[in-house]
Amino acid sequence: QVQPVESGGDLVQPGGSLRLSCLASGSLFRIYDMTWYRQAPGKQRELVASMSSVGTTNYADSVKGRFAISRDTAKNTVYLQMNSLKPEDTAVYFCHAKWRIFQRDYDAWGQGTQVTVSS
Repeated sequence: QVQPVESGGDLVQPGGSLRLSCLASGSLFRIYDMTWYRQAPGKQRELVASMSSVGTTNYADSVKGRFAISRDTAKNTVYLQMNSLKPEDTAVYFCHAKWRIFQRDYDAWGQGTQVTVSS
């Protein structure tokens, strides 16, 4: 069973940086499409950044130029480097893994990690 586990959330001042990590278990990490989502209080969950199994990346307009997604296949881990953080980046950040085997789609969510940007 694939179970993503996020870490790295913290309280940080505006303008600061954080790096989130998501460890996704399973021997098929190399075929997972990995996505970071976030959900702020009272708001819907939104896509932040994604990286396909072949390395294609996609970012929300609100984080372009500030956030960067990367993956280390040897460590089964995807990262989200967040720079120039703003109060509006405050949210619970979730990791999502998606993959396909024999034309059947599978996915798994992590439990989330809290990021708070405040002075």
